[in-house]
Amino acid sequence: MKILLERQSHKPIYLQIRDRISHLIKSGALKSGDRLPSIRSLAESLQVNKLTIIEAYNVLEADGIVSARQGSGYFVSRVSPRSTNLESKFAPAQNVIITKPGKCSFYEMYTPLVQAQTQPGIINFGYGYPRPPKDINLIARRALKQDDTDIFFPHEMPQGQLTLCRQIAQMLVQQGLEVFPEDLIITNGSQQGLSLAMNYYVQPGDWVIVEAPTYYGAISILENLGAKIIGIPMTAEGMNLDLLEQYLHSHRPKLIYTISTFHNPTGLTTTQAHRQQLLALAEKYECPILEDNAYEGINFDTVPAPIKALDKNNLVTYLSTFSKTLMPGLRVGYMVVTGKHYQAIIERKLLHDLHTSSISQTIVSEYLASGHYRRHLSRLRTDNLQSRNTMLQALERYFPEEIRWTVPTGGLFLWVQLPDNIPIGAIRNEAFAQNVYLACGSAFFPDKQGYPAMRLTFCMPPEEIEQGISIVGRLLKKYISKGCVDTEGLVVKHRIFKSLELERSSSYLNTV
Repeated sequence: MKILLERQSHKPIYLQIRDRISHLIKSGALKSGDRLPSIRSLAESLQVNKLTIIEAYNVLEADGIVSARQGSGYFVSRVSPRSTNLESKFAPAQNVIITKPGKCSFYEMYTPLVQAQTQPGIINFGYGYPRPPKDINLIARRALKQDDTDIFFPHEMPQGQLTLCRQIAQMLVQQGLEVFPEDLIITNGSQQGLSLAMNYYVQPGDWVIVEAPTYYGAISILENLGAKIIGIPMTAEGMNLDLLEQYLHSHRPKLIYTISTFHNPTGLTTTQAHRQQLLALAEKYECPILEDNAYEGINFDTVPAPIKALDKNNLVTYLSTFSKTLMPGLRVGYMVVTGKHYQAIIERKLLHDLHTSSISQTIVSEYLASGHYRRHLSRLRTDNLQSRNTMLQALERYFPEEIRWTVPTGGLFLWVQLPDNIPIGAIRNEAFAQNVYLACGSAFFPDKQGYPAMRLTFCMPPEEIEQGISIVGRLLKKYISKGCVDTEGLVVKHRIFKSLELERSSSYLNTV
């Protein structure tokens, strides 16, 4: 098998291998039942690491065009995979949302998601965290069995362990972002990074630009800061840049908050050109950018380098986390802060918590040093791609034709855009009564002013996806066929839903 690799290309080697083998299969050069080269032999012939071949074969298997046989290797699939429509019809109305200073309760939005996850039998489409790594106990024990046990006794520096900062800097270089360990700040998850950055850049009464929709945790921080929020609508390519410039000119905001890769909640990823234009506008109007890429690394295909990689004027603060790739309980995130902003944010971090947990940092560091993190990401990408395809197929089978959704190329979510007259509250209540938890789209808009929508998590077993989507699909068809909103029924069902939530919450609290 002849495979030519472009070693200077931005596209990862494993994806180049995937694309070439996929082409050979689709062209007929490799036929159903043909055996692929062994991992060792292909690695030797291409002069790459065996892990690179494993990643390529895993993605091919997730695509459904090859299959693994225990003890025999990988073979071209004999049965054509079920087709998946990868065309997104996402095209929302371009309405700008402007809010006055106010407060929303992050607690009220966040805790039901976590509580629902603890309840047996609940299919939770609102919970956005990965499947836990299978080797977490092994890595944790190895990390904590170091000879120098005193490393856990003294306080760390507020910016984090130097070894971990060096490892993260090396990891970011592979994503196209060249930074120094001295530019990194280790945080208690990305939520703390958001809080530190927003409190640094924004004062009460300041205008701030966000995407509409966007992560509700960021909205909550800004509203509690007393900021005035401008929600710029999303297009299929990302934030509407024409509207962005209009409001940069008219309102002179103090910050632009953006999620450029695997956007939460839509799952969209902006192009290189979009990122360059966004940065150019920020430079023109001297407005800092906070780039929140918590899901970067869970990609099914190559993605552009972060906006921070283009930043020559220290205008972009970048943050990410291991909560979405390893496990949320470790609470290890990181910020890339350059120029004069670094020392000021470090001082704020010190006042928050002195430093991030030494044990959590050491466990993450061991994952990175041992190579287990790379292998875990490979499995996670494969599992998530299979689950995403399962969800897309289920949406096509069960959802009415009036519904539109995005097709993410990574991350954990996709976004479902609903007709304007859909009573999403009633659907959520009835779905919950049938053990399906939905995250309503209103929570992701400033002041909850957006169009009817749902964020669906696809990082769950295929059988749960199939069952849950079929239930939601039946409800959508029922209400679309009615063609009107039953407001009286909505009130009754809302009370039923709240009583169910309270009952389950009480049960949850009594068990902890």
